[in-house]
Amino acid sequence: MTDLWSFLLQTLTAAGAAAFLLVVKYLFRDKLSPRWQFGIWGLLVLVLLHPAGQGGRYVLLNWPLWLETLKAALTGDYSLIRVIAPIPLPAPLGGPQTPLDVLYFVYVTGVVVLLAWYALTYLRLRLALRRGSPADDAQLRRVAAQYDLPLCLAVEVEGLPSAFVCGVFRPVLALPAGQAVDDKVILHELLHLKYHDAAWGLLICLFRCLHWCNPLLWYCADRAGNDAEALCDQRVLERLEGEDRRDYGRILLSMASGKYARAPGTSSMANGGRNIRERIEAIARFKRYPAGMALASVCVALVLLFPLVLGQGQTLAKANSLGHSGELEFHTAMASARLTPCTTAAGALDTYGKAVIEQDGIYRALCAPIDQQADLAAQMESFAHGPDNWVHEHWESGLPGYPDQAAGYFLYNLTETDSGHTAVVVFPLQLAYLDGPDAPPVRESEEGHAYTAWQAVRAERQGDRWVVLPQGDFHLAELQQAYDDGVSLLTWGDPALPAAVTYAADVDGLRLEIVYQTIHTVDNTVETSNSMSWFFGTSTSFDTTPKPNALFDSARESYDFIGTETVPGAADLVNRYAAAPVWADGSGPSLEFGSGQGSSSDGTFWGNARDSGSLQSGGGSGLGGDPNEAPVWPDHYRMVLSYVDGREEQTVELRPVEGGDVP
Repeated sequence: MTDLWSFLLQTLTAAGAAAFLLVVKYLFRDKLSPRWQFGIWGLLVLVLLHPAGQGGRYVLLNWPLWLETLKAALTGDYSLIRVIAPIPLPAPLGGPQTPLDVLYFVYVTGVVVLLAWYALTYLRLRLALRRGSPADDAQLRRVAAQYDLPLCLAVEVEGLPSAFVCGVFRPVLALPAGQAVDDKVILHELLHLKYHDAAWGLLICLFRCLHWCNPLLWYCADRAGNDAEALCDQRVLERLEGEDRRDYGRILLSMASGKYARAPGTSSMANGGRNIRERIEAIARFKRYPAGMALASVCVALVLLFPLVLGQGQTLAKANSLGHSGELEFHTAMASARLTPCTTAAGALDTYGKAVIEQDGIYRALCAPIDQQADLAAQMESFAHGPDNWVHEHWESGLPGYPDQAAGYFLYNLTETDSGHTAVVVFPLQLAYLDGPDAPPVRESEEGHAYTAWQAVRAERQGDRWVVLPQGDFHLAELQQAYDDGVSLLTWGDPALPAAVTYAADVDGLRLEIVYQTIHTVDNTVETSNSMSWFFGTSTSFDTTPKPNALFDSARESYDFIGTETVPGAADLVNRYAAAPVWADGSGPSLEFGSGQGSSSDGTFWGNARDSGSLQSGGGSGLGGDPNEAPVWPDHYRMVLSYVDGREEQTVELRPVEGGDVP
């Protein structure tokens, strides 16, 4: 917690939890025991000790979303509010740069001053106790032995209105000098000692200091102190009978009009003279709670644990069709993108692909580095205040065409690196801007052409989020596959698109090349139906909603082979050919010649050049194993050529060529 916004997030989160607990305590005020009434404050302690918003979970309400929205709207700051620790950490050295820095300095100063005041108060009290005289502990020993309670050092101090226990590690029982103290008062204070109530009081003082400007938490601190005393009353009454209980109430009543000092690290029957009336009323209706009530109390506490400690997750907000009046909704959408990290590389790449398809800046912000959020917001706001002010989320990705939303996108050549992953994102196009956006576009159906746009990207982990960084501009490519076969063939690669590796060799007037590609996809298939589905059946479409936690559901490999003549007629001399991948350890499938052209799922393929007059083939298959593990590419390919002129078969190794891959 290094700035005002992180403190506000922590204290507002705690205030929300406190308000919720106060309502619950009110509803159960006469239903559950004082043990539950005091113990339930432990849930608030857990909220106070847990940095707000950590793990993407929020107490009751999405407090980070509200604050992120407010911060961006008021200051134009698109950095992410992070609560590193539940206590204030030193701000960066140097003088305040903004009014918010001044306010944060005021807050920290208040914490220091209040801590110092509490510390001095406690030290003065300890010094006063040191000047006291040792008390006759006969009464203490008798009461402790009667109720099996621990003892501590006891002193008598002049001017004390009531007994109290002071200290956590070396506790001292302070008694009024020259006054008789009732056994029931001694019993009360020894019970405070047994259950370490002074430590709880010290913790309450600490939270007072850290949240000194939050009146609701101050109120809760007072209520917690009162509940601690009420619990101690309950424990006393459970050990008393008949007239002793009524005497105990009369003792409390005698303290109602007195004024008693209360210091940190102390516990006192008087509790500063506060809440005496409520405690006397509780004594009047005292009852022993049945054993089953303890189980009920635990069950209620566990139910409350989920919204208070586990909280709720963040969901992505959108700001659709906004104009000048939608500023707040826009800031909310941007805040939700910052607070919804992509937790996987697949999720980040999926989000980026859909950001390009939808031209949606909120989607892009979801998978963009935090330091790029302000630039993204500025770009979108420029559109919102320009001629197209109805597209507040519009983002210019640079895509040279209009995407085919039904086809989605494809991830080629996913490669694991030290910093994350690299890949090529491929977008089938309905319209292609072959000569720039100002020239007439070309439709995919014209003359059987099919166009795609591709871009090299890098996905890397930054803190708790995966982000996508484009590695250059988009490139246009005309698919070599026949358009009649459909764009779906992109799931099996296309030689017009970048290769993961290109393997090559030169032999007998031929240039032999294999373009090897991998294709990863996320399951984005959505089944749809309409009112006529009983007749036409259901159909499928591509889901354009980002999946920031996505995993790859499939991984395929594609290999396209072509032999090019460097000497005229060299291809005509080839009778048959076959090729198979070879891995780094030397293993690989056996070579075999099939009839005509064909391929196998193990990566082998074959053909007959004499019939076709050309050397061209290929195929594809699933990569096997977990699609989210980095693919392993063949070390090289082994190819066998047989000739029509009776020459001996020749074995050739196709090795990776320099520049045959895309980083």
